[in-house]
Amino acid sequence: MKNKGLGEFEELVLLAVCILEGEAYGISVKREIEKHSGRTILLGAVHITLYRLQDKGMLRSELGGHTEKRGGRKKRLFEITGPGMKQLQAAQEVRRKMWQLIPQLKLNT
Repeated sequence: MKNKGLGEFEELVLLAVCILEGEAYGISVKREIEKHSGRTILLGAVHITLYRLQDKGMLRSELGGHTEKRGGRKKRLFEITGPGMKQLQAAQEVRRKMWQLIPQLKLNT
């Protein structure tokens, strides 16, 4: 897989999937991103991104158990793959290096 980097939203979705440890499905990912970013996220955008990341090999999914609460429907649960984790780590490293390059600002206080 060629390293094309991650978009910001893709990175947030991957991070949420990691945080949720096996309980990552559309609504739980949406809530996790909203909780940490303070932004309102559309569920459709989350679903599209989850499937796009799966198509890129960064996530895998399987159907979980069905519940009465969901009318007997099963949840599609997502988890990160090795390549997905490598992409997240690469994004973190780029950000870390760039933050270190910012000159110390002298603020007038």
